[in-house]
Amino acid sequence: MTIAVGTAAPDFSLPGTDGTGSDIGHRTYSLSEFDGMVRVLVFYPADSSPVCTVQLNTYTQDIAQFDDVGAQVLAISPQSVAAHDRFAAGEGGFAFPLLADVDHIAAEAYGVLGPMGFYRRSVFVIDAAGIVRYAHRSTAGLTFRPTEELLAAVQAATV
Repeated sequence: MTIAVGTAAPDFSLPGTDGTGSDIGHRTYSLSEFDGMVRVLVFYPADSSPVCTVQLNTYTQDIAQFDDVGAQVLAISPQSVAAHDRFAAGEGGFAFPLLADVDHIAAEAYGVLGPMGFYRRSVFVIDAAGIVRYAHRSTAGLTFRPTEELLAAVQAATV
């Protein structure tokens, strides 16, 4: 299934961390708990991989810009909560939750699985009413969407 711009974003519930690297912040997150806010879903292939590490650190450094436009960032990958804790702790923490999509539930719902079932680096901006307003699925995954592009998508989603 492929989710297109203008369609309702599929809800999900996934276990996750608060991004700090501490097991204190473990809980289940759902997309719908952030209804009324613009959400930025960041699907990334793997904890501790070079591009993913730079991507999540970049978004963490730029979190004030996401906060300024009222956007909640959620990062999703197929690794476990324990792996997310190790990754976050090794990087000094992230400014958003890391969700564990071990069974590819969210990945399948958003159409981000590539050949052989691997995650494609992808980003979705979902407006406050739950409609997808921006979608980018990478084919190679060697780069990630810059903060400025995502902020422009968030601002367009709030109009």
